Amino acid sequence: MTDTKRFIPIVLAVLFTVPGFLLRMLHPELAPPMTALITGAAILGASFLLLWACDAAQKDVSQALALAVVALIAVLPEYAVDMYFTWQAGQNPGSDYAHYAIANMTGANRLLIGVAWTLIAGIFWLRTRKGVELEKDRRTEILFLGLATLYAFFIPIKGSLAWYDGIVFVGLYIWYIRLASRRPCEECELDGPAELLGRLPKVKRRIATAVMFLFSAGVILFNAEHFSEALVATGKVLGINEFLLVQWLAPIASEAPEFTVAIMFALRGHAAVALGSLLSAKLNQWTLLVGMIPGVYGLSSASFETPIPMGAFQMNEILLTAAQSLLAVALLVSLRLDPRGAFLLFGLFIGQFVVPSLLAPLSDVLPFKTGSDSIHLYFSVLYVLTSLYLLVRKRAAVGNLLHGLRIEKAKDRSALVLMKPSKPYRHGNAEEVLESVTVRTSYRG
Repeated sequence: MTDTKRFIPIVLAVLFTVPGFLLRMLHPELAPPMTALITGAAILGASFLLLWACDAAQKDVSQALALAVVALIAVLPEYAVDMYFTWQAGQNPGSDYAHYAIANMTGANRLLIGVAWTLIAGIFWLRTRKGVELEKDRRTEILFLGLATLYAFFIPIKGSLAWYDGIVFVGLYIWYIRLASRRPCEECELDGPAELLGRLPKVKRRIATAVMFLFSAGVILFNAEHFSEALVATGKVLGINEFLLVQWLAPIASEAPEFTVAIMFALRGHAAVALGSLLSAKLNQWTLLVGMIPGVYGLSSASFETPIPMGAFQMNEILLTAAQSLLAVALLVSLRLDPRGAFLLFGLFIGQFVVPSLLAPLSDVLPFKTGSDSIHLYFSVLYVLTSLYLLVRKRAAVGNLLHGLRIEKAKDRSALVLMKPSKPYRHGNAEEVLESVTVRTSYRG
């Protein structure tokens, strides 16, 4: 790919952000759906710029800093929307903003597993007829995802998401970062616009990435409020449940770049890298994002004594999200996601949408409730029972997860990891064999 072709996506991403700036500066009277479309496109463009800048920045920062800071910046779009709703919930007691914050958080987490993970596994199976095999280092992410998931079950059990819950979730993330920072500091492999940035001289590269960071963050923060409010207003105007719009449409806009990059890796045969990056994203959101909600709400309301208000519906959403995460952990304890596991995740994810509509006409004759709230509770039970069955079957692999607490330091092992070629070679000479093998030295946390 030429430098010109690598530069075109950057230009297009910047152009996507321009209408959002004009909307904020000129204050035109637009219908809520149009406002949501313009500001959502601006956040989408900024998200791509942010992702490319994060990749390029890993050439200039230490491994620990890349994990702790760059990984956090990469999910800024999702955090900006959720923290806006949370802050507004503290400023406007009795409003629905608290419900929107929980909706956005649960939707983002469930989309990652139910759609993105299964899509990666499906693409890789179509290319190779094999399941995705993760590296042993990924036991750390799986272990901490499991710990966060187990604690998350206490939220619906006790009926609140309080400040001390936030400390636990953030503490788990910090513990994970400290362990992951001991992994070898390795040269990262860049592609597309990030490769163009990475090949710049050091000073120019740092200036370019810093400008992209600042520009992207400004665009996201500039449009987060308008996008969030426009989504809610769009639901009211079109007669669509605004809770559902916030839960599913907002995460799709903010996480599309990460999904796109992961899909590109899977198409090139690097499904382990793609799934590993999405696993890290899930852990980030299921610890840091959840943990920040009670803290931001407490600061906004000027009191940490009262937890963020949530009803039975929101508690069931958290329970369903925790149950899905438990199944994801159960499937990955053996460091493998095969087509059957991916189909199970996707099928249950789709089922929660379809089943309530299918059973609604039969609500008068069935002996159980058929509303979305009740169906989600049934799916939570199904998730948990399936997870327990798998964990018992894979109990030896569950014990091996403890190895995720003992990450080898760089001096104890080679930093080079040889990946299998994306396409098999046959009877080639030595040069062809070497060209077909990709030497990857990157870690995407």
